[in-house]
Amino acid sequence: MKKERVVIIGSGPAGLTAALYTARAQLAPVVIAGAQLGGQVAITHEIENYPGFPDGLSGPELVERMKEHAENFGAVVEFDLVESVDFSNGSPFHIKTYGEEYLADAVIVTIGADPRKLGVPGEEEFTGTGVSYCGTCDGFFFRGKDIVVVGGGDSALEEGIFLTRFATSVNVIHRRDELRAGIQLQTRAFNNEKISFTWDSVVEEIIGDADGVNAVRLKNVVTGEETVQPTEGVFIFIGHDPNNAVFGDQIALNENGYIITDQRYRTNVEGVFAAGEIQDEIWRQVATSVGQGTSAAMAAIQWLEANEERLQTLDALPAAGD
Repeated sequence: MKKERVVIIGSGPAGLTAALYTARAQLAPVVIAGAQLGGQVAITHEIENYPGFPDGLSGPELVERMKEHAENFGAVVEFDLVESVDFSNGSPFHIKTYGEEYLADAVIVTIGADPRKLGVPGEEEFTGTGVSYCGTCDGFFFRGKDIVVVGGGDSALEEGIFLTRFATSVNVIHRRDELRAGIQLQTRAFNNEKISFTWDSVVEEIIGDADGVNAVRLKNVVTGEETVQPTEGVFIFIGHDPNNAVFGDQIALNENGYIITDQRYRTNVEGVFAAGEIQDEIWRQVATSVGQGTSAAMAAIQWLEANEERLQTLDALPAAGD
């Protein structure tokens, strides 16, 4: 078992930024990277809205730069998955991965949230080349194109309205005959001449070739009729699932499963902090996650400094069974 000052669970922009700040504070943080370094950003084809990169760069390139930056100051990135955590006894916290066990004085949770998938043929294949889960991130690449938006809630309409800045047309595909979004959003969408609606329909397949997406196969859930609709982009907004399963009931969540934090990114467990999309169900941007990771790291640094004497006393106590 390894004893660490700080363990960061997750390796997206929030996690790698938290690693940079805690590493610069000479805390030698350990980052448990998870299944994919960088999380959702790693599958983003190109990022053009992150400050300081006017020519844009790919998601994997940005993640690799963030990782290298943090490692330059002493952060350690472990390509491993967290199997279980024990926050019940306070600091130091027990974290078990598939390859190691850790005791950590402080924990920063940046494990993120995953967009819900349709689970249809072609979705995974064309993610990043026509299939997207973020209009703000990718809308620019669909200038002058005809696209579809899948969903009927607030996010679907908000993103659909935003996408009309770029796309020639936006067709909203919804499985019901009425929207779930707020009335004001519905009014704005219905009044937008670029937006049309396909009701009572679901996407059965996303069709494309080496150049990307060129159509979707739809099924009317009332009549059973199937049609093929040409499109150059598929934006999917049917919700997000925060990656909270590993924590069980050990940390306070809101009604949608996101970790509850205060203004200093403190959770209800003293010494455990959270940042990025695991606690942010609104913005979900690289830049906001970086800011949240910075804040959580600084709060963790301050907490460790304030509790230094108590933590040193605990370290000096003999382990159970000694």
